[in-house]
Amino acid sequence: MNELNSTPKGERLHIALFGKTNVGKSSVINALTSQEIALVSNVKGTTTDPVYKAMELLPLGPVMLIDTAGLDDISDLGELRRGKTLEVLSKTDVAILVFDVESGITEYDKNIYSLLLEKKIPLIGVLNKIDKKDYKLEDYTSQFKIPIVPISALNNKGINNLKDELIRLAPENDDKFKIVGDLLSPGDIAVLVTPIDKAAPKGRLILPQQQTIRDILESDAIAMVTKEFELRETLDSLRKKPKIVITDSQVFLKVAADTPKDILMTSFSILMARHKGDLIELARGARAIEDLKDGDKILIAEACTHHRQSDDIGKVKIPRWLRQKTGKKLEFDFSSGFSFPPNIEDYALIVHCAGCMLNRRSMLHRIESSVKKQIPIVNYGVLIAYVQGILPRALKPFPYADRIFNQSSRN
Repeated sequence: MNELNSTPKGERLHIALFGKTNVGKSSVINALTSQEIALVSNVKGTTTDPVYKAMELLPLGPVMLIDTAGLDDISDLGELRRGKTLEVLSKTDVAILVFDVESGITEYDKNIYSLLLEKKIPLIGVLNKIDKKDYKLEDYTSQFKIPIVPISALNNKGINNLKDELIRLAPENDDKFKIVGDLLSPGDIAVLVTPIDKAAPKGRLILPQQQTIRDILESDAIAMVTKEFELRETLDSLRKKPKIVITDSQVFLKVAADTPKDILMTSFSILMARHKGDLIELARGARAIEDLKDGDKILIAEACTHHRQSDDIGKVKIPRWLRQKTGKKLEFDFSSGFSFPPNIEDYALIVHCAGCMLNRRSMLHRIESSVKKQIPIVNYGVLIAYVQGILPRALKPFPYADRIFNQSSRN
């Protein structure tokens, strides 16, 4: 498989185009990708649902371009399209606001601009269709305090300038959000415990395991992979003590028992909680399990869709563990995919997957939305460690572990 196409969606920089209908957002996408990816038409409102296109934008690397519907469609169908467009805001790393010289500045442009500023999303303006009419760039720069690049998407004029501006504005990678590499020194050994997951595609490891192995190797450390039943033998065979053992959360208890106390131990899901989200908030959310009451509703949220097995972790195991831990009669709802339910205030607790298919901004948006409505949220790995009584040990690898656990223990 081509390396570009195999880059996970959640690991790509998400660049979304916004603007009113028929300003040429789809044409800009096509010009940036040098392909006829998005449908272009003179008919107003051709784009309906957001269109996603993976591409390589050097030197940024893999990115996801998102073509959205115009926000100025006031029809009933337009309202649905508007909702889909606004959903994109929660996952946008960089926004492109498209104007066109033919229609000039409108109230819709000002409203979209204000909305993007409110969300604190890095923003570039694009003045499209400069081949159609004379224009004064200062008319736009005086009202919109952002970089504005004049282009003609139809004639491919100014596209390189737009790419340069995107590269300049894109957030830089931050080692703080490595998966595990910042916890390792060159030459350190990390032992990965990877049960064969029935939900994974045949012949492949699940995505967090793949990403963790890559992160370890990029940090010049050593990754050793074993299954849970061979862990003890693996550890005994090593001349050098490993720095850390990382396990699938579903075999936490066995791995904890087989890993000596002087070796750090955590799970892939907890690493993803830190990499993609807010580990402190997710650890704090685990404490809410103690406060659950009969009749409380729990939301089990997954970012991807997959064929559920008879012992599915989200559908079967987590509800069973929560009922056993609390002794309460709890109700469970389930959601999957890239849309987060709007009625999260109906729940006493949200239990989220590792979020490996989401980008960091999207996962943080889900956490922040829950916190804003005072709904505790926890992810799979943190919850499993908590209900099995090993959360303090699972958090120990992190330099701020004491802070995390102390905050999660507050009443």
